[in-house]
Amino acid sequence: MAFVRDYLELEFGTGARLFCYAWPTVEVGGTTRFFGDVGYRDALCALIDQVVLSTDEAVGVGLLVRFGVGALSIHPTLDELQGPEIAMLSGFADQALEVWRPGEHTFADLE
Repeated sequence: MAFVRDYLELEFGTGARLFCYAWPTVEVGGTTRFFGDVGYRDALCALIDQVVLSTDEAVGVGLLVRFGVGALSIHPTLDELQGPEIAMLSGFADQALEVWRPGEHTFADLE
């Protein structure tokens, strides 16, 4: 996990990396934290070394990554968008990547 000036980078141990250009919401131990909340960084850090149990994405919900201790979700409001991309998943052997943008697919509701 790397906190960069204006985004978050998550590495999953397989080389895959999720770049979050909109700050995710983090739920750990039944408490949900948003960027800027006291304990937000600690909640993110609680996900380090956790195994991904499942992922999901849907219009109106965004991206959801579930871990044993909680979950990370990305579904920004229009005001929270910082640039043309919401998130990007890369780092695969075949060089494949997935990019999520407002108004497209999973984020079709953000126009």
